[in-house]
Amino acid sequence: MPNCLFCQIVAGEIPCHKVYEDENVLAFLDIHPLNPGHTQIIPKIHSEHLLEARGEDFGAVMEAAKKITPAILQSVGAPGCNIHSNIGRAAGQVVFHTHVHLIPRYDDDGFQEWERTGQVSNGLEGVAERIRDILVKVGM
Repeated sequence: MPNCLFCQIVAGEIPCHKVYEDENVLAFLDIHPLNPGHTQIIPKIHSEHLLEARGEDFGAVMEAAKKITPAILQSVGAPGCNIHSNIGRAAGQVVFHTHVHLIPRYDDDGFQEWERTGQVSNGLEGVAERIRDILVKVGM
């Protein structure tokens, strides 16, 4: 897509700090990292987010994550990592090209993920039932 930031990076029109590339994916440092080594992996073929990516592109991104995450963690001395993808504006997606964040984590980095205020565990069985019903309807 001509106006897609990540497609422009793949095409070499916009520079990046590349850490890995193969025929299917490109991985580069995030320009606004949460921690040093924060990397993004993108498929070279455009899709808006992981749920719209072709299966082989989804798989290639995950295989790349599996390959490069240990190198990232070793290079920055991080004991953990979040592998994260935002799907949709409500989830914080800003660039609408499939991408996965590899975020090195430290015990004391101050980045709080999954914080919740209020109770949402009521009605879980009803939610599970609705999900199962939809999966049956679509033949899964």
